[in-house]
Amino acid sequence: MHDDEKRKVALKVLAGEHRKDREQLALMKHEYDVGKNLNHPNVLRVQEHGTDRDSVFVVMDFFDGPNLKQKVREGVDKFAHRAEEMIQKAADGLHYFHEQGWVHRDVKPDNVLFNDAGDLKWIDFAIAQKPKKGLAKLFSGRGKIQGTRSYMSPEQIRGAEFDRRADIYSFGCMVFELISGKVPYTAGGADELLMKHLKSSVPALVSAADNVTKEFSDLVASTMAKKPEARPATMAEFREKMDAIRVFKSRPAAPESK
Repeated sequence: MHDDEKRKVALKVLAGEHRKDREQLALMKHEYDVGKNLNHPNVLRVQEHGTDRDSVFVVMDFFDGPNLKQKVREGVDKFAHRAEEMIQKAADGLHYFHEQGWVHRDVKPDNVLFNDAGDLKWIDFAIAQKPKKGLAKLFSGRGKIQGTRSYMSPEQIRGAEFDRRADIYSFGCMVFELISGKVPYTAGGADELLMKHLKSSVPALVSAADNVTKEFSDLVASTMAKKPEARPATMAEFREKMDAIRVFKSRPAAPESK
């Protein structure tokens, strides 16, 4: 038996009422179309798309580990000693995704898996798109607003044209949460939250996590600039700047095992 035949896989299945939902069917097929040609250690491999007994499914590599949102809920102090590694690997995976021509459009800790061995994988490509270019960009109307409110870039909220810098904004929101345990903006309602992304000043990470250096806090703030041109142009640029500075004033220690 070949190694590929021994490899565990995971099934993502449309069941019940969703089996006939055209939008859900299209999203699942799109996730396969986006993921089928991706090959990077920090991006989950998508293998197959098919139907069995009226259930539509996507086959992907099995990954034994929680998503980063689950880890945040357990407490950022428990993984602070690995946060720098998480951010670096997430940056590398997202940079690769962008280099293949895609914008993820739903960058958030829920869509990043991480296990105790240090493996990290980006998942969920259902609403990924390629930025419009040339005449298509000139004649396209207002886009459909998609994403997750706590991480959405101003251009996504407006339904405006976007490129990889929309993901870079969301990535900054995610990093803010991974370090501080809090999303950068909170509000009493959905509209107020979206307005904060559009209008409120960018919060300083160092104010929410006092062990972070000012240099790293400033770098994260630059990713969340309201105007795309004020953000790092690529994830590679972010990674280069991150590698040139210290993230923490004192390196977090691993929690003592009980």
